[in-house]
Amino acid sequence: MQYVWFIWSLILLALWGLVYLLKKDSRKEMLKMSWITMPFGLTEPLFVPEYWHPPSLFDLALKTGFDIESLIFSFAIGGIGTVLYNLIFKRGYVEFPHTERSHRRHSLHVYILFVPVLVFGALSLFTELNHIYCGILAMFMGGLATLYCRPDLIEKIWIGGLLFTVLYFIYFGSILPFYPDYVELYWNLENLTHILVIGIPVEELLFAFTFGMYWSGLYEHLYWKKLMKPIIIN
Repeated sequence: MQYVWFIWSLILLALWGLVYLLKKDSRKEMLKMSWITMPFGLTEPLFVPEYWHPPSLFDLALKTGFDIESLIFSFAIGGIGTVLYNLIFKRGYVEFPHTERSHRRHSLHVYILFVPVLVFGALSLFTELNHIYCGILAMFMGGLATLYCRPDLIEKIWIGGLLFTVLYFIYFGSILPFYPDYVELYWNLENLTHILVIGIPVEELLFAFTFGMYWSGLYEHLYWKKLMKPIIIN
């Protein structure tokens, strides 16, 4: 099982690469958000071994808390989570009108972008919650905060969360037929709810939903973009 986490992360990167190759109009968004998301892989010491303790390349996770796989994983989900909704519903972007940017709700634009960081930091410092729950709550609050600024993204944020959960469920479930004991061996279930959904820790699915929820609207919120419906030529 030494290379399961590495292979698993490469599978997700391969999916990212497939989308990147086939959807030329999504490449810019994918790259921007993947590079922004990748550094979050450096937070792995917050989760190892508190949340899980997977075997990794060169045993880095167990020795240092850091691992190469988390950087690959974060890079891949950043791009996929950003464009998944657009790919399925064939939506494009237009610039957010400057006249609408003057609305008072956008006066909090910069602060709202940092809501997940503030929530995660506060929960980590002032509670004894496992960091996975801090992350789940932080991204959920980030998604709700985005809705305050960008109510036009309500459909994308909620459906984006569901879509990424479905994708993640399939992705996570792909390893279990080959390594059915992987979760029992490397997740610290005694520190969690111990609720499994067809062998998948419910925390993983909650992470997927809140990540998809927040990340699906982050590009538009960060870069002042607005969704547009595709032009249909009869």
